[in-house]
Amino acid sequence: MKTILNLIWLVFSGLWLFLGYLLAGVLLCITIIGIPFGVAAFRIGVYALWPFGYTTVERRDAGAPSFLVNVLWLLLAGWWLALGHILTGIALCVTIIGIPLGIANFKLIPVSLFPLGREIVRTDRAFTERW
Repeated sequence: MKTILNLIWLVFSGLWLFLGYLLAGVLLCITIIGIPFGVAAFRIGVYALWPFGYTTVERRDAGAPSFLVNVLWLLLAGWWLALGHILTGIALCVTIIGIPLGIANFKLIPVSLFPLGREIVRTDRAFTERW
């Protein structure tokens, strides 16, 4: 079922969301200071390309620096990417078949707003290991 959902996701929202994250990552990597932000954008972009079967978990070793960097991320790229997820989620929820995809878009909003201090893991691994 994950594969079918991922293929439908790829066609209707995953590809263009991935391109948005890719663009944000390239723009952020232009400066040396923005490279960590760009790497985060690339990481989340791959997650946005193929999200079913994966989830995000908070890293316990991420402290105050990740919070401060997340605030910068929010101002530089986070709210644009979250807006893309909101618009795509609303458009997908118009049809009955698109409702699970729309909900998946809404679940990606928190990680698009505050990506640092989170790790993307397989769904079955998220509950077997202690973070």
